[in-house]
Amino acid sequence: MDFRQIQYFIEVANREHVTDAANALHVAQSAVSRQIFNLESELGVDLFIREGRNVRLTPIGKRFLVHMEEAIKIIENAKREVEEYLDPEKGTIRIGFPSSLAAYTLPTAISAFRELHPEVKFQLRQGTYHGLIESVIKGEMDMALIAPLPKREKKVKGDILFMERIVALLPSNHPLAGQRSLKLSELREDSFVLFPRGYILREMVVNACQEVGFAPEVSFEGEDIDAIKGLVSAGLGVTLVPEITLIDSLPRSTVKLQISEPRVDRTVGVIIPNDRGLLPTEQLFYEFLKKFFTRLGGFDNHF
Repeated sequence: MDFRQIQYFIEVANREHVTDAANALHVAQSAVSRQIFNLESELGVDLFIREGRNVRLTPIGKRFLVHMEEAIKIIENAKREVEEYLDPEKGTIRIGFPSSLAAYTLPTAISAFRELHPEVKFQLRQGTYHGLIESVIKGEMDMALIAPLPKREKKVKGDILFMERIVALLPSNHPLAGQRSLKLSELREDSFVLFPRGYILREMVVNACQEVGFAPEVSFEGEDIDAIKGLVSAGLGVTLVPEITLIDSLPRSTVKLQISEPRVDRTVGVIIPNDRGLLPTEQLFYEFLKKFFTRLGGFDNHF
């Protein structure tokens, strides 16, 4: 069993089609079929059930896939570790982030880092709060920017980079639009535009509203911060968003108001796995992030 056989097997297993796998691998279909046949012959079991041009894994094939995907990760990490020890300035950093940090926070940090280390590469993955934590635990990501920083997750550790203020975003024709700030309780009769259940920003908004005695009526939901801002812009409700997501410009026909009571904010931090060390390039960026936001004095006073 060699590395090529494992690669071909995983590609066919995920696509359930030999031709599609061959196209993705940029090799002839006959080459993929031959490697799969050799692998099955070596193992002495059928890994796939053939159904015309399609294939699907046998029960033992499914178990074999799990082990082979883990093996590929180990091999790739070992190769990266060797390459980075030879030259940490040319390594690759895999980092996850939520949509609320995608437009400004992460690009600003990466841009500043690459001025110092121009040959370092990044693999970026956007995800949900709990998905980002899980990807770091599983080793799919080296680290993740996250907000708020988790307090009770023992499999990751991290550092707070800055405190982020949460503000109200209202349609410009809203009765409170002319004010400079508002009390959250003044929005108790409004319809809200929020992330779906399970998203951490929704939990924060709901908890803040409950703190002042009401449960927000959610009229629309969006899985992306820009979609939520767009719905408010269309006059379909109000929302609370991290102030940093409005740093470049306000959506048309909206106003931003500070929340005077209660103050709503969240920690923004970076998490890394607790059970394994960072590779040299990863450590370089991790230490840079902590110093970078310290020099900025946090974003809390940056507006």
